[in-house]
Amino acid sequence: MAKRILVILGHPDKGSFCSALASAYIKGAEESGAEVKRINIGDLTFDPNLWKGYRIDQKLELDLVKARGHIKWADHIVWVFPVWLNLYPAIMKGFIDRIFIPGFAYKFIKGKVLWERYLTGKSYRLIFTMDNTILLYFLLMSPGSKSLWVLAKISGIRPV
Repeated sequence: MAKRILVILGHPDKGSFCSALASAYIKGAEESGAEVKRINIGDLTFDPNLWKGYRIDQKLELDLVKARGHIKWADHIVWVFPVWLNLYPAIMKGFIDRIFIPGFAYKFIKGKVLWERYLTGKSYRLIFTMDNTILLYFLLMSPGSKSLWVLAKISGIRPV
């Protein structure tokens, strides 16, 4: 069975360098026999705000329902995004806030230290661009990659 890869473009502009990197990754993955799907977050129609936090179940827009289906389908998730002000773009943050919520990605259990991870068996890779040195990025705490690492840990996705 072919590996199922989901490439998520976090840059809002499909004409960006990040988009070109995502396309090149997809080409290589398909040439190796993988089955690939792509999400361009900037093309989706959704409200990026989680208005009431987790207190209410905010109805997902159709594009987010489809994105969740792609995430469930994938064996491997590749995030491609630029680093702006030491973080990923706001639209990507909104996508993550709305998609990776308790009940889909994980579930905290009252009174227990550990939680249930609902996305185990998947792996992820980060491909990001920045106008800075990697040393300075990591010295400044690299909140973008660290927050994705935490998200992966909570949901059970392992890094490559």
